[in-house]
Amino acid sequence: MSHRKFEAPRSGSLGFLPKKRTKRHFGRIRSYPVDDQAGAPHLTAFRGYKSGMTHVVRGVDRPGALMHKREVVDAVSVIETPPMVVVGVVGYVETPSGLRTLTTVFAEHLSDEFRRRLYKNWYKSKKKAYTKYAQKYQKDGGAEIEQELDRIKKFCSVVRVIAHTQVKKLNLRIKKAHIMEIQINGGDAAAKVDFAKALFEKEVTVDSIFTKDEQIDVIGVTKGRGYEGVTARWGVSRLPRKTHRGLRKVACIGSWHPARVSTTVPRAGQDGYFHRTEMNKKIYRVGKKGDESSCSTAADLTKKGVTPMGGFVRYGEVNEDWVMVKGCVVGVKKRPLVLRKSLMKHSKRHHLETIDLKFIDTSSKLGHGRFQTAEEKAKFLGPLASKQN
Repeated sequence: MSHRKFEAPRSGSLGFLPKKRTKRHFGRIRSYPVDDQAGAPHLTAFRGYKSGMTHVVRGVDRPGALMHKREVVDAVSVIETPPMVVVGVVGYVETPSGLRTLTTVFAEHLSDEFRRRLYKNWYKSKKKAYTKYAQKYQKDGGAEIEQELDRIKKFCSVVRVIAHTQVKKLNLRIKKAHIMEIQINGGDAAAKVDFAKALFEKEVTVDSIFTKDEQIDVIGVTKGRGYEGVTARWGVSRLPRKTHRGLRKVACIGSWHPARVSTTVPRAGQDGYFHRTEMNKKIYRVGKKGDESSCSTAADLTKKGVTPMGGFVRYGEVNEDWVMVKGCVVGVKKRPLVLRKSLMKHSKRHHLETIDLKFIDTSSKLGHGRFQTAEEKAKFLGPLASKQN
């Protein structure tokens, strides 16, 4: 009987099985931060769209660290976050088998981009969704609506708003809004419901939920890679060069008995397009729409926005509010991502560090990127023959 010459840890984690394409294409929040009723009511999540990446130079302020008072270069991701619109509130009661929906109350006026999501074919439909429901607001002065809101106040322990994105503000060539529930934390049930009702049909901006230097969690779907072999999918070692019938394989897929292949043995199959939650991404900056100096710093006074020269590759220009987070985020460009308040109480120094940005790169991401702005390029190149006529 053969044996291995050297022991080694297994390749690939079994914690993410089954490795199959997700059914949750837009990211789903499975857990929310613990509700502290002593605080004021506030929303705990938001949705954005991945725009691209760039890099920044920042000063490190972490006494005791090797890089303290020195400058480092960090890769950052930019997520475009146009304001969301609150269109409803839903109340949950706690049961031995988990949360159960008690009732849902929707706003009187719902936009077409929200109602489009409810239809398979908006063009051929009669577009009657929620037209009868809206009449409840006129009947008896909205008594039935108030009655349902009172039921939520009386019986529910978990209150969430129903909100949708405004995709018409983006150049994504889609017309159906992405709808999600966002939990309200803080205050008692009555305060939560009053808070939610006050937001009906109003825009909620990202800077009302997240702030600079905050740690957040990013939920989304990874980039799909199709059918992959064991070396790419599980990270197993390649076999020696002279191996018969290929070397990107698992040499032994198990013993004779038990006479079947174990589920722990790496096999070829689907790689990517998995639902993933990435925790503790630090917010470096929150940008506002129309701020032409949103990427200026104390050390770099150049007037420039976050969109690099020529736009973000495979995305374009960022014209709405945006969030800059450290490192990468899951998925391809334009993918919807959920930004959630962190589940943890942070105490580590690098989590609590105040970020001091010295420089934000806005050079072209398509080539080598020599210039930060169009003005800088024009000044360096001088009068061009193509611009003379």
